[in-house]
Amino acid sequence: MILRAAEPADLPGILAIYNEVIGSSTAIYSYVPVTLEDRAQWLSARQKQGYPVLVAVDGSEVLGFATFGDWRSWPGYRYTVEHSVHIQAARRGEGIGRTLMQALFPLALALNKHVMIGGIDAANEASIRFHERLGFEKTGQIREVGHKFGRWLDLVFMQRFLDAPGTPRG
Repeated sequence: MILRAAEPADLPGILAIYNEVIGSSTAIYSYVPVTLEDRAQWLSARQKQGYPVLVAVDGSEVLGFATFGDWRSWPGYRYTVEHSVHIQAARRGEGIGRTLMQALFPLALALNKHVMIGGIDAANEASIRFHERLGFEKTGQIREVGHKFGRWLDLVFMQRFLDAPGTPRG
């Protein structure tokens, strides 16, 4: 397995993973599959913003991807990012997500970020444990803010400091 920056040739693999997650889980609060054009625009926007999109590949096969971007657009939030990590269904539990996430932390720190946020479906106990093992802490839960598969969904927010709490910024 190799970790590297995503390239346009990776987009069909990223698309397949993303749409599988949309169709089979509450990890993404959408039920509308996205298109290859959408993913191309997404990748281009991330790159223009200076944010990474990493892929884990085996040959030309995309096993998973991870990225982060602005949490909120107001200037006071400029030191906080929200991440996303998704792995092929058949390859989950192999450590690919951990490897991708651990590669994101120094990239965020190099961009002068202080906190990384994750928004996780409250019923996704495996993802919550995954994040806790990576040093994320639960910081809150918002009840019934999503709706998918005929039921209301609660969203848990988790955060991880990328440097020491209270580290000054200019």
